[in-house]
Amino acid sequence: MSSQQPTFKNSTLTLPAPAKLNLFLHITGRRADGYHLLQTLFQILDTGDEIQFSANQTGVIKLSCNDLSLEGNDNLIYRAALALKPYAAAAAGVDIFLLKNLPMGGGLGGGSSDAATTLHALNKLWDLGLSIAELAAIGLKLGADVPLFVEGYTAFAEGVGEKLQPMAMPEKTYLVVTPACHVSTAEIFTHPDLIRNSPVISAADVLNSELQKNWRNDCQSLVVRLYPLVAITLQWLVEYAPSRMTGTGASLFAEFPDELSARRALADLPANCRGFVARGVNRSPLLAVLEHAV
Repeated sequence: MSSQQPTFKNSTLTLPAPAKLNLFLHITGRRADGYHLLQTLFQILDTGDEIQFSANQTGVIKLSCNDLSLEGNDNLIYRAALALKPYAAAAAGVDIFLLKNLPMGGGLGGGSSDAATTLHALNKLWDLGLSIAELAAIGLKLGADVPLFVEGYTAFAEGVGEKLQPMAMPEKTYLVVTPACHVSTAEIFTHPDLIRNSPVISAADVLNSELQKNWRNDCQSLVVRLYPLVAITLQWLVEYAPSRMTGTGASLFAEFPDELSARRALADLPANCRGFVARGVNRSPLLAVLEHAV
């Protein structure tokens, strides 16, 4: 750890932490250590959480949030900040405020994105000079999805989700809907009925428009069986547009031809759900904001 006084390029930054969708999610096997081998297309969205960082020289990391239940030291934001402390001056501190917009545990990557935004923010505010690759390596220790958000591009992912290949996709409009239930990721990935033998595809297959018609989420059939509210919500959403689940749920998404038609469907949202309209983007809005940060 450095004994120098920290330098700040800017004492305060307010940055987005965008959501993601899994446009498809295939489970192709399982490693000896229990982790599942995946192939997925991560679609970055233009919508998500917002985080404010105010650097100081107290040496203390302080996290607050509009949801008090998220202010604990187990929050990925706090853990990401703590992971950067060994690279920073002893007096480097920060006050962090999380405006939590995304539903928790919905398969939208909110916690991982929050962690990635924190890594970028403190790398700049604490003047650490770490590369994207170094930040991604630190992020991988926090969660398999964190490197996606650190690198900031819509990507084809393999392995446990950490092997990323940026892939430019049509930037479409989505309605994202989350029913009022929590799906246990651990339950789904340990369930004996989970599909674990999907055939491996290539990156070229992802761009094949005919094969795109067969995109699916291997977790979806099991989740809708175990969680009736997810099944009911999916039945409602598919009446408006082709729909499927992201991650292990409970969030669902539908692709619409334009924002107006997506907002019309949002206006009919069932009472036990929350939802938002977002646009898929090939480059994270976080990177654009960071470019203009002094």
